[in-house]
Amino acid sequence: MSGLTPTRNPGPPSAAPTTTPTTTPTTAAAGSAGYRLSTRGVLRSEWHKLWTLRSTWISLGTAVALVLTVGVTMGVTYDGDDSDIDTVVFTLFGTQLSQVCLAVLGILVTAGEYSTGMIRASLTAVPTRLSVLWSKAGLFTAVAFAVSLVTNVVTFLAAQIWLSGSDKQLSLTDEGVFAALTTSAASLTLLSLIALGLGALLRSVPGAIGAFVGGVIILPEIVAMLPLDAIDTAVRYFPAQAGSALGSVARVENTIAPGTALLTLVLWSAAIIAAASVLLKRRDV
Repeated sequence: MSGLTPTRNPGPPSAAPTTTPTTTPTTAAAGSAGYRLSTRGVLRSEWHKLWTLRSTWISLGTAVALVLTVGVTMGVTYDGDDSDIDTVVFTLFGTQLSQVCLAVLGILVTAGEYSTGMIRASLTAVPTRLSVLWSKAGLFTAVAFAVSLVTNVVTFLAAQIWLSGSDKQLSLTDEGVFAALTTSAASLTLLSLIALGLGALLRSVPGAIGAFVGGVIILPEIVAMLPLDAIDTAVRYFPAQAGSALGSVARVENTIAPGTALLTLVLWSAAIIAAASVLLKRRDV
């Protein structure tokens, strides 16, 4: 018929173009890929935990107050009766009390997390585990030593206000004075680091306090009563007895040399932290 034009049969519809599906990372995978565990991050976390605890401020404040109060009191009340006592030892009698405060703080830094259950979150965030313990130990050592040294220096200078003109008058620049103040701070710090290690080992605040008081302070005094020369020599290398050789301008009788005493305390604290590290890797939370 005229007026009509033939139409072409389009044939079967062509297949739709196919594309190869691509996989996209899930949110969790992307998050884990972007997460980097660094020593700096662990240190920052432990620093934050240390200073946000009320017990840190109470323990450090009490330790400082005890040393300063006792030191000033010794200076004010000095009448010449204790002239045979080393001047630095005389002004720092309060460190015998502050030692307990710092040791308790060290225990709370480790065992305190087990008592609250926070240790689960800490070890989940840091699967390597050892970074947590070593960061705690490192930060605590730095803080305890800095606070102890500053307190010792301030206490010594404050006591000298009343000791001026007496046989115990000394200057901070006199030979051996600053070294005695420094080794006293080191002794306090290392003994407290041993307490921190005991807290990590026993995972119990009361248990660690009992172990520190009984094992580190009381037990050597009992053992020393045995009438044997070998035992008497061995006891001098116990932590508390080694610490008593430090913090004095003159050599303390019946103690090991100051350098040996400092090395002894370092080895004791390193051994306790090493034992705690081994158990931290092997034990469940």
